[in-house]
Amino acid sequence: MKVNRIMHSNMQNREQIITKNIQDIQKRISDAASRAGKSKREITLLAVTKDVSVEDIRVAIRAGIRFLGENKVQEAKQKFSQIGPAVTWHMIGHLQTNKARTAAAIFDLVQSIDSEKVAEALSREAMRLDRHLDVLVEVNISEEENKFGISREKTEELVRLVRTKKNLRLRGLMSMAPFVPEPELTRPFFRDLSSLFEKCRPLAGEHWGILSMGMTHDFEVAIEEGANLVRVGTGIFHSRELRRSA
Repeated sequence: MKVNRIMHSNMQNREQIITKNIQDIQKRISDAASRAGKSKREITLLAVTKDVSVEDIRVAIRAGIRFLGENKVQEAKQKFSQIGPAVTWHMIGHLQTNKARTAAAIFDLVQSIDSEKVAEALSREAMRLDRHLDVLVEVNISEEENKFGISREKTEELVRLVRTKKNLRLRGLMSMAPFVPEPELTRPFFRDLSSLFEKCRPLAGEHWGILSMGMTHDFEVAIEEGANLVRVGTGIFHSRELRRSA
């Protein structure tokens, strides 16, 4: 009985912390949007749930989270089997073509199209499932060798190619700035991606409109530079307070 009480107390504590974290992030989003002359309603908060338990994800959903981002197809498949389509699922990690069939069945939006090969595999599986799949082109805006994504020089070419793929709706661009100690140092990278996003607009078609950039460390700068979708994991699920309550 004592163990059960402790477990119940820990879960209540985690729920309070996660809920407060989300409220704090939403306030920061609102403030950043205001500085950019936007409404907070224009910004989508995507909760990154890599290595997060289903229990904690359900807490986040109860606290208002409606968009989940997963890095690995197999992990997403396991969670999807328990949570289902009540939320919108985004693939944000590198997608191997041999996982395209499962990805096309689970995800509502794939943010990590970085080659025609990946786009073709997803298009083929989306057609097989008779569904239309939203996608973003991933750009390696920082040109770091350890990151996935198309180079900025080849982005327009890939945008044109992805737009021709059946059953894919090209929605925009995604990228990740380098991790630096001071978030302000990410601004030039976000500004470059925002400029590239506008440059690609005439090539991309009617569904274009999502600029996914900014994470826990730097999402406020990203919003100020044009992001309308930010990806936050650590700020919601891996705070110091949550580690102490585990």
